[in-house]
Amino acid sequence: MASNVIAVYPGTFDPITLGHEDVVRRATQLFSKVIVAVAAGHHKKALFSLQERMEMAREAVKPYSDQVTVESFSGLLRDFVVARGGKAMVRGLRAVTDFDYEFQLAGMNRSLMPDVETVFLTPSDKYQFISSTFVREIAMLGGEVHKFVSPDVEKQLAAKVRSLGRE
Repeated sequence: MASNVIAVYPGTFDPITLGHEDVVRRATQLFSKVIVAVAAGHHKKALFSLQERMEMAREAVKPYSDQVTVESFSGLLRDFVVARGGKAMVRGLRAVTDFDYEFQLAGMNRSLMPDVETVFLTPSDKYQFISSTFVREIAMLGGEVHKFVSPDVEKQLAAKVRSLGRE
């Protein structure tokens, strides 16, 4: 593990999945501190509010609470990372299809933050196909999501689907 290196793992986490949790676990083995940075999501229409997403993320990372914190951010990610003293940005890669976008994003981030490295982590094989988008769609259509999210997130999804009248 790199000593005293702060890593930021940004995303909308709408909702946080077992794949995200696996990436957090892997990041804690590499960095002394990991900040899960929950984006306000100005460019995406989120199912869950920022507060709900932060609560689910906090619950999900409880096993790593000595190393992991959850914070929200809006605006330019660069400003958040620099303000927190981040030296690495963690990005999860599920498949080759993610790579092109993530590679371009890493290049832009290097331009904006030359002293911050982007580190790509892949989740365990059993989580590589999971995406928050798929999980939301499955839940909204009445499917089972317990294989993709924690029990807490599963309950939150069920409650959200009920509140929207889509049982």
